[in-house]
Amino acid sequence: MSGARRVSVIGDARHYVGPELARHLAARGHDLVLGDPTPELVAEVHAAGAAVEVVPNVSNLARPESAPALAEAALARFGRVDSAVAFAGQIVTGRFTNSTIEDLRTVLTGCLEGPYHFLKAMVDPMIEQRSGQILLITSAAGARPTPGAPLYSAARAGSTMLARNVAAEVARHGVQVNAVGTNFMDFPEFLAASGATDPEVRARVEAQVPMGRLGTMEEFAAFCMAFVDGTSGFTTGQFVAYAGGWA
Repeated sequence: MSGARRVSVIGDARHYVGPELARHLAARGHDLVLGDPTPELVAEVHAAGAAVEVVPNVSNLARPESAPALAEAALARFGRVDSAVAFAGQIVTGRFTNSTIEDLRTVLTGCLEGPYHFLKAMVDPMIEQRSGQILLITSAAGARPTPGAPLYSAARAGSTMLARNVAAEVARHGVQVNAVGTNFMDFPEFLAASGATDPEVRARVEAQVPMGRLGTMEEFAAFCMAFVDGTSGFTTGQFVAYAGGWA
């Protein structure tokens, strides 16, 4: 594959950092397999030179069929998967003493089963080609106790440790697996869950961040590039918190 364009899979190209990841990877010469992108994003990255394979109805990675559909689409169209990035999960807040087993099952389904299915689908083709990069976007809440979100924090810690364990298992095949955990990011779900759609509440939320602000999707996508664009091949099994100094 010397001289060939790299192929990157983005599990959800419609939400959170997915669109920005697609833009950055297209600008760096990648062809793309995109889960549930908007037509506008497809046109944009195509204009940037990327060949694009669209895979519909896969952004919910907790569904067992979603991640295999992404991997199969990449192999059918391009014959390989050079990098793959996924984020999944649902924020569940509230005190542990007020929680239910249904709350626990909700966070485990989104935060642990989704990453499990994604890793299973992407690892095998990368082992076969003896190269590849997988990035799981988890949460900085899994790196420290998180008042008000104990079940979510615990489930995110589990997904991060799953990535690190898989990394240790597949490193000998030339496959990298890393995790980046975010918190205090400027996107609709976080704003709604934290109440930060209200400017006064947002100011209080930002006061919890050592850097005094929320993170943007563009800067976060740029940070992720070293884990997915093929320029850094000697780091695996790592977790990095991306939370403005909070973790």
